[in-house]
Amino acid sequence: MTTVQDGPHPRPEPQQQPLKAALWMCGAILSFVLMAVSGRAVQAELNTFELMFWRSLLGFAIILLVIRVGTGNLSLARTQHWKLHLVRNVFHFFGQNMWFYGLMMIPLSQLIALEFTSPIWVVLLAPLLLGERLTGLKLMVTVAGFVGVLIVAQPGVQPLNAGHAAGVLCAMGFAMNLIFTRKIMQFDRVLTVLFWMTLSQTVMGLVLAIGAGFTWPSLALSPWLVVIAVTGLSAHFSLTSALRHAPATLVAPMEFARLPIIALVGFALYAEPLDPFVFLGAAIIFSANFANLILGSRRRAAA
Repeated sequence: MTTVQDGPHPRPEPQQQPLKAALWMCGAILSFVLMAVSGRAVQAELNTFELMFWRSLLGFAIILLVIRVGTGNLSLARTQHWKLHLVRNVFHFFGQNMWFYGLMMIPLSQLIALEFTSPIWVVLLAPLLLGERLTGLKLMVTVAGFVGVLIVAQPGVQPLNAGHAAGVLCAMGFAMNLIFTRKIMQFDRVLTVLFWMTLSQTVMGLVLAIGAGFTWPSLALSPWLVVIAVTGLSAHFSLTSALRHAPATLVAPMEFARLPIIALVGFALYAEPLDPFVFLGAAIIFSANFANLILGSRRRAAA
C-alpha cells in the first residue's frame, strides 16, 4: 500500500471525507480482485515476464493518452530523477513478478495475507535507506507481524512451496518500492511516476521475456490483458484517491476487506478452502501494521 503526495511540496490537509474514501477503496479492492483473476487466466499461456511486458505496454499507452489528452501537459513525462525512478521500478517489477508467480502456486487468500507484510518490511528497511529510527515498539510490531506470517504459512503443518517464498519476496519488493516512492514524490507528480513505471517495466518485461523465449498471446487472452493493464493503474489511482480523502489509519482497515473478498473469490472460482488460520494470521499482520500507523500518527502529532 503506497501513500503518496501529488507534488513536490506538501499541501494543506484536506477535510476528511470517509464516505468518498470508502468508495475509492471499493474501486481499489475491485481492481485488485480483477487483477488476480485475470493474472491466473493469462498465465495459462504466458509467463510472468510476458505478462508484465503486455501489462506495462498497454499501461504505457493509457498513461500517454491521459497525459496528452487528459492534461495536455507533456512536461509531466519529464524528470530530473530518472535514477530514482529506475531503482524504484526494478523493485516494483520484481515484486509484481513474484505476486503474479505466487498467484499460480498458493491460494489467493494466502498470497494476499503475505502481501500485507509489506509495511512491516518498510519498518525494517527504512532505517537503512531513509535514516528512520528503529524503536523498541517498532521492533515489537515487526515481531508480531512475522508471527502472523508463520500462522498463515503454517510451516511443519502444511507443505511449503515456492509460492510462499514468492509471497514474502513480493512484499519485500513492494516495501522497497514504497520507500523509493516516498523519495520520488518529493520531486515528481503521480502521472510522472506512472509514466516512467510503465515505460521502464515495458523494456524490462520485453528483455526478460525474449530471454525466456517470447511467445505471442492468443486472441482469447486479449481481454484479460486489457483488464490487467487497466486494473494495475486503477488500483494505484483509487488507493491514492482514498488517501486524499482520509488518513491512512482510516483507509488501512478498509483495505483489509480485500482478504475475505479474495478468499471468497478463490472459494467460488477455484474451490480453494476457507482456512481459518489464514484469517487469524492475516488479522495479526494487519494489527501489527495498524499499530505502526497509530504510532506514526502520534509521533507526527507530537512533532
